[in-house]
Amino acid sequence: MSLQIVHRGQQGIDILDLSGRLVFGPGVLRLQEELDDIVAAGKSRVVLNLSNVSEMDSEGLGTLMFASAKLREGNGGLALVNLTPSHIEDLMAASPIAASELLREVFEHEQDAINSLFPDRRAQPYDILEYLRSTRRAR
Repeated sequence: MSLQIVHRGQQGIDILDLSGRLVFGPGVLRLQEELDDIVAAGKSRVVLNLSNVSEMDSEGLGTLMFASAKLREGNGGLALVNLTPSHIEDLMAASPIAASELLREVFEHEQDAINSLFPDRRAQPYDILEYLRSTRRAR
């Protein structure tokens, strides 16, 4: 399944609901174009909902890293929500250093992701350490 993107807004934040495969090819290019359109419109705060992303590769990871840097340059930011354990494993396998940067922008709930993009609001980040502990216990 190719990458599908539904663009919506909430509280002045652009939210992109992604579904399908975030891998090298047309899907990654489509996401880059969507993000470029957001930046061209003068916006710089984006939440990516990854709950329906079935697969992510190093090209998808690179796109997320590039988007995060580009949005920060515009005094905004990128927040990721609804990553699955397999997404986290994909990120860590592709590039542990790059993944560690992105994992600081991961949230379990959409409202926390939105709040993270407002300096005067509190947001509860995803507890990656607890995730790692739980996977060790499961093994």
